[in-house]
Amino acid sequence: MKHQKIINFTILLIVIAFFSSCASSGYTSSESGFFSGIMHGFVFFPFAILAKIFGMDYDLYASNNSGLFYWIGFIIGLGGLGSGGRSISR
Repeated sequence: MKHQKIINFTILLIVIAFFSSCASSGYTSSESGFFSGIMHGFVFFPFAILAKIFGMDYDLYASNNSGLFYWIGFIIGLGGLGSGGRSISR
C-alpha cells in the first residue's frame, strides 16, 4: 500500500513537471494562432490562474495573438478543461 502511494506521488510530480515545462518563457515575435489558443486554454490557463491568485504578474493568454481565431481556440481549450472534455457514460 505504501509502495503504491510513492508511485502515485512520483507520477503526479512527473505530470506537474511536464505541464509546467510548457509555460512560455517570454515575448515571442511570432503571433499565436488558433492551435496555440487551444493549447494555451487547455494547458496554460490552470497555471496562469494560480499565478494570478497568488499575485504574480502573469498574463492569462498570449499578448501577441492573431485576434479572433486565437480567442476561439482559447475558448475551445477552456472547454476541454470542463465538461466539454469529458465523455458521458452510464
